[in-house]
Amino acid sequence: MRVLMVSDVFFPRVNGVSTSIETFRHTLVGQGVEVRVVAPRYGDEPDDPHVARVPGRPVPRDPEDRLVAWRAMTAAVRAQAAACDLIHIQTPFAAHYAGLREARRAGVPVLATYHTLFEEYLHHYAPFLPAAGLRAAARLFSRRQCNALDGVVVPSTAMHRRLADYGVRQPIHVLPTGIPLSRFAGGDRARFRAAHGIRPGRPVALFVGRVAHEKNIGFLLEMAAQAVRRCPDLLLIVAGEGPALPALREQAAQLGLGESVRFTGYLDRHRDLPDCYAAADVFVFASRTETQGLVLLEAMAVGLPVVALAYMGSVDILAPRRGCRVPDDDPASFAAAVVEVLADPALRSRLGSEAWQYARGWSDEAMAQRMAELYRAYHNREIIAQWKAHTKARPA
Repeated sequence: MRVLMVSDVFFPRVNGVSTSIETFRHTLVGQGVEVRVVAPRYGDEPDDPHVARVPGRPVPRDPEDRLVAWRAMTAAVRAQAAACDLIHIQTPFAAHYAGLREARRAGVPVLATYHTLFEEYLHHYAPFLPAAGLRAAARLFSRRQCNALDGVVVPSTAMHRRLADYGVRQPIHVLPTGIPLSRFAGGDRARFRAAHGIRPGRPVALFVGRVAHEKNIGFLLEMAAQAVRRCPDLLLIVAGEGPALPALREQAAQLGLGESVRFTGYLDRHRDLPDCYAAADVFVFASRTETQGLVLLEAMAVGLPVVALAYMGSVDILAPRRGCRVPDDDPASFAAAVVEVLADPALRSRLGSEAWQYARGWSDEAMAQRMAELYRAYHNREIIAQWKAHTKARPA
């Protein structure tokens, strides 16, 4: 079976969408599914026979991303769609409309993964517009896009509920991205600490992710300012890049964090990032808008205890309370939980062991098997036929 994934973002641009595409496209091979990708070109990416790159230009105020030309995206999707059995859209911009158009032209099923809760993000990027109006527009936009598809994939039950509330009437399937467990097994704690001048015994709290306002990293800085009063040697590492970095550096200076916080920038996922996870003692996460929270599972996969807020997609991961602490949503409570974990080696060891065991159930192979079964059900029109019958049977 051949599947075409179409996206407005992909590696080397690092975010959850890119990670999801890369994870699934490699693990689906073992399920008999060949994946091809149409995505933007960012620079001089190496040639890949399974990835068609589309020229684009940097997005204003967010130069990490690309705006691709509509005609170029459509042409690239059309060239690949003829040999594919299903199209899987990953983003709601040019990729959505090109993927939908060519799926209908080719007569193949079309799905989309709804990765991002846009109603919670837009006000960060257009603060001059009324927040209520932006949310209403985002809901209408999402509803229309999803209802034009054959089916929608979401990474969490919270996203399923949100789309149903929007009025999405097409089938919605909860299917998170899995974790390539082996990638995080070989991190070198000593190497990372030596490279960054961190003494062996210093307690380290770690955040990994895009450095964007919606990640609520400012909350973590406020938490760190309180935690260092009880744990003066604490170091908070913020690993990642993004548009909020200048504002966060300024906030850290205003809070007087000085050497208690370090912004590492982007870390290579295959070597530096596993080392970074291994170098930490606790993972911290405060996003209130996360659709899944892959970094929580990555941290757990290396046996890191987690202290995190439970909102949206993070709830699915944190609800069993295995390997984690979920404090109240205020910096003081969060700081107390972090200090508790750092101050008690036995507790830290127990939570780390729980986290490692728990992450086994979220492997990339398990999720790829579920995705392959979903693809085949759509390819055989089973789900589409069932849904049409269900819709006709519903009372008006």
